Amino acid sequence: MKRSPLFSGLIYFLLGGLFTYFAMDNVQKNGWGFFSYLLVLLATFDFGSGLKMIIFHVKYKDKLKKK
Repeated sequence: MKRSPLFSGLIYFLLGGLFTYFAMDNVQKNGWGFFSYLLVLLATFDFGSGLKMIIFHVKYKDKLKKK
């Protein structure tokens, strides 16, 4: 079963939010350490990938409507 880019983008946004929450929780408990930076990096990649997938979905749907 193929997933749509919109669904994948939403999953990436959900994971980005989850990693952001874990990073904030970790910083409050332990301060800024390696694991905190790693979580922020993962969240950034997930938000970026999610945005890219959603933009791709919108452009793809527009292209299909024009045909």
